Amino acid sequence: MTTTPSHFPADFLFGAATASYQIEGGAHEGGRGVSIWDTFCAQPGAVVAGDNGDVACDHFHRWESDIDMMEELGLQAYRFSIAWPRVQPLGTGDFNDEGIAFYRGIVDRLKEKGIKPLITLYHWDLPQPLEDNGGWLSRDTVDAFVVYATRMAEEFGADVEMWTTFNEPWVSSFVGYGAGAHAPGHTSDAEALEAAHHLNLAHARAYKAIKAVAPSAQVGLVNNCHTPRPWDPSSEKDRAASAHIDALANTMFHEPFIEGTYPAILKPNTAHITDWTFVHEGDLAEMKGAVDWFGVNYYASHLVRHNPHKAAQQSELATLADGHKAGGNSPWPGDEEIEFMLPPGKLTSMGWNLDPSALHAHLLKIHRETGKPIYVTENGSAWEDKVDDDGRVRDTDRVEYFHGHIDAVRKAIAEGADVRGYMAWSLMDNFEWAQGYAKRFGMVWVDYQSLERRWKDSAYWYAETVRRRQVVPVEQIESLVQTPPRTR
Repeated sequence: MTTTPSHFPADFLFGAATASYQIEGGAHEGGRGVSIWDTFCAQPGAVVAGDNGDVACDHFHRWESDIDMMEELGLQAYRFSIAWPRVQPLGTGDFNDEGIAFYRGIVDRLKEKGIKPLITLYHWDLPQPLEDNGGWLSRDTVDAFVVYATRMAEEFGADVEMWTTFNEPWVSSFVGYGAGAHAPGHTSDAEALEAAHHLNLAHARAYKAIKAVAPSAQVGLVNNCHTPRPWDPSSEKDRAASAHIDALANTMFHEPFIEGTYPAILKPNTAHITDWTFVHEGDLAEMKGAVDWFGVNYYASHLVRHNPHKAAQQSELATLADGHKAGGNSPWPGDEEIEFMLPPGKLTSMGWNLDPSALHAHLLKIHRETGKPIYVTENGSAWEDKVDDDGRVRDTDRVEYFHGHIDAVRKAIAEGADVRGYMAWSLMDNFEWAQGYAKRFGMVWVDYQSLERRWKDSAYWYAETVRRRQVVPVEQIESLVQTPPRTR
């Protein structure tokens, strides 16, 4: 019988995560160049309410007090991304000393506070000049990324052990180049597959470049996991639909680095879309072995079924459950007869379900299939938060979500999964990509007018969970919260 100890291991890292474009602001300061998200946000109708990241949470000016807040929360680690256009405005050529100094300040202050920095090199904000020259459809962008990664390793390799090359390459490729719902807004299944391959290749080459500069660096790849369970487990066609989505969403982004291959079903399932000639001889050999750990971003589970009449019957609810805009292109090449079904039960304000069991199952799956250390690099939920008259944000739904999912991590560890850390998404409310500022994921409330930070109930709960190294009962919220809450 498997035992499930109530406490997390002594060396397990509890932290929080953010992304540069979502929190920094300062879009026209410090020598920062233009990113594809600046361009995308300027397109009418691309982002809810026409929002953009020009100011966001103003972390560019408030980073010192934000790190002080992390210390108050008791965070042991902080995962953040470097904005490529801030340190190399054109994506090639000269680097920007002022931009590098900004991140140097962050790294130094984190270390001063005893918080482990986890750097993500690419969280979707590609320099616009690179996109103008082909973006992730061009191998020139792969080469440019390696130069950028090398320079960042030279700047920070002595102080930063944990590195991520890419955050969620599935989103960058399939949502950005396939569905058109994210920057750069393309709608081509063939381009989505080509971009995905180039992102994988860029990771492999950057992995070797970083290790050459900083041999002790631990370099990982972060993917948003999908758990495409068959609608009818007894249906062979539903199981095949599930396997197709699993190959595109999950296995495509770890099998190359373990086996030096892509999932066998991918090429035949997408042969009507592309001939895969963008995979050059030697590419997959370069990928094999080029990873030290895998990051898992998890939010919700998925139910899929085979439906030969999907095109005529596709409902708005099923489209939203699919994770892309109603009426938009699908982010799943070859899914012409695959339908995403709305899961039962309570949904977050993003329309996503609550299913800790899927996170537990996925961690065990990644452990079995890769044998590599795992970090949960994002996990969280958006709700209709509000500030009450006494100043509190009573986000009990978020606390319940965290409780179930952190406990799922604990169970996976007890069953043998080598999970070494958990980064809550997100430290604070921020720009939620195509949803603008309409969705709040933070443990800390951000007033987008005054930019004041206010601890939500979930921040107090998470701080206590980190302190105890044990999942705190939801019922203990009232004994943990300060009234009025902490603000900055």
